[in-house]
Amino acid sequence: MVLVLLWCSVGFAECIKGDCNNGYGTYTYTNGSKYVGEYKNGKIHGQGTYTWVSGNIWLNGNKYVGEYKNGKIHGQGAYMWSNGNKYVGEFKNAKRNGLGTYTFANGTVDKGIWKNNKLIEPN
Repeated sequence: MVLVLLWCSVGFAECIKGDCNNGYGTYTYTNGSKYVGEYKNGKIHGQGTYTWVSGNIWLNGNKYVGEYKNGKIHGQGAYMWSNGNKYVGEFKNAKRNGLGTYTFANGTVDKGIWKNNKLIEPN
């Protein structure tokens, strides 16, 4: 019976600390990713930090710190890729939108107005 209970508890996503419905909490996902921050009506909403842990090479080690709205990256924040690239600025519906700065790992900088993840007005 103990082995069955141990097996059942492996791989479940769960709120491990705080209030993950309406408040501040820590939630771990089955793949190891973690969100620490604010919730509203059971969704990520407000300020928080999401760290990706995944078998997907494009996501593993990425991190976002900033604002969320209804479960999506939305507002001011910073997205850091595991390869050293970083974007700091405005997001809308999980895409770079508004004023922001994208700094590549090699030091190259793209700065200006973004729309749907594309730099449309460099400055």
